[in-house]
Amino acid sequence: MEKYKNNNTFSFEIVKKLPNQLGRAGIIHTPHGDIKTPAFMVVGTIGKVYFVSMEDLKQVNAQAMLSNGYHLRNQSFEIAENGGLSRWSGWNGPTLTDSGGFQVMSLGSGSGKVVSMSKDQNVENTKEEDRLAHVCEQGVHFTDPFTSVQDFIGPEESMQIQCRIGADIHMAFDELTSLADDYDYNVEALARTERWAQRSLDEHKKHYMDLGYYQALYGVIQGGRWEDLRRSTCKKMAEMDFDGYGLGGAFLKEDLSEILRWCNEELPENKPRHLLGLSHPDDILNGVEMGADTFDCVAPTREGRHGKLYTPTGVINLQKFMNSPLMIDENCDCPTCQAGYTLGQLRKLWKSQDKEEKYKYFELASMHNLRFIIRLTEQAREALLQDQFYEFKEKFLKTYYHNKK
Repeated sequence: MEKYKNNNTFSFEIVKKLPNQLGRAGIIHTPHGDIKTPAFMVVGTIGKVYFVSMEDLKQVNAQAMLSNGYHLRNQSFEIAENGGLSRWSGWNGPTLTDSGGFQVMSLGSGSGKVVSMSKDQNVENTKEEDRLAHVCEQGVHFTDPFTSVQDFIGPEESMQIQCRIGADIHMAFDELTSLADDYDYNVEALARTERWAQRSLDEHKKHYMDLGYYQALYGVIQGGRWEDLRRSTCKKMAEMDFDGYGLGGAFLKEDLSEILRWCNEELPENKPRHLLGLSHPDDILNGVEMGADTFDCVAPTREGRHGKLYTPTGVINLQKFMNSPLMIDENCDCPTCQAGYTLGQLRKLWKSQDKEEKYKYFELASMHNLRFIIRLTEQAREALLQDQFYEFKEKFLKTYYHNKK
């Protein structure tokens, strides 16, 4: 019988608080290990990070992996039979799954990236009859774009899927609105999300120990860009029996800090908070300051595959470095830089018509960018512990964004 850590329980421990602010350093204790926060969770959509092995993830000091409930839904029974996501994937560490809500609702905009389930919004000229997803009180009816099969996911189905996948942390099923949606629709969608949150809790309680270990559930915070909606829903969510919270929603980048402040001033201090889908350094450091504990995003690996590499002085475009003898960053401790790859060598691999060479570049670039963002959260944690967070944040962002006016 598998032996689980932390007495097979889930809890959050605050180690150090940012004086007179919402930020903190902590530890999330899960049955598959601890996550020292602030932390970046690598995105392994289908139970693996594209082009990066589990051994490589350990080398870049990844602490946790986030996978996608929607994309793994049809494999969920197989995953359960093999002991859950951590064992099935070979990751053998803390894991998190999202609810799949974002993915199914993205289908509501056709092939576009803007999510709007409002019938009043003509999103990217998508006609109502052309949408692949439709929201109702029960959940979301959708058409699988790859198989054309009609399907449905609601709070109950999402919880059943996630509990079979068996991550240490799950997300409640919610409705994500878009910047195109007005205040009135956000009120409607938020009320539905709150009802879905209770349904998610009720169903989750039936299955959270099905695989033999404790599976935690986070409530997801929506409310768009409106303070009254954000604060009111956080007060309601705080009264529910969630293990933590996912901070989501559509808003402008410049509003991030203010929205997080509204939310985290209302949410319980003793429960962890995950900021969904953001990884740029300013977003992470502003998020840490305003009380977010963990982060995830596909950007580090996706941008790496497109020739964008992270450095302390900003993102560089590999296209410009033909035959360059320069390193990405001479002080970087990632496996790619430690192996001595030059920008010229990396560019040659990237442009190669040989599949193995191109995939090798994908691996090297992904490891470097992941290590950069993971190291940023490690440095932020250390700065919090040493009471030097503000100094660290100012210096890091000034250097990273030095070319921006």
